[in-house]
Amino acid sequence: MAEKLGSGYRVSAQDTVPFVLWCVAHHLEDYQDAFWTTVSGLGDMDTTCAIAGGIVALSARRSGIPAAWLESREPLPEGFLPK
Repeated sequence: MAEKLGSGYRVSAQDTVPFVLWCVAHHLEDYQDAFWTTVSGLGDMDTTCAIAGGIVALSARRSGIPAAWLESREPLPEGFLPK
């Protein structure tokens, strides 16, 4: 799908956003799967994953993020993440 929609190789919104939205639409409740699908498109992986992660985090909330990922991140200010 990345070949058709683009995955950031051209470093433009038209080449990035459609692919990210496609990835997110298929994994809206699963943060980890959304990332793996997005990374599989290659291209500008840091940008596409940042966009996908932001969207999925709004939908899946904390329960959609793997516990090991939460445990290994930097400390965030109290109350930063919803419960």
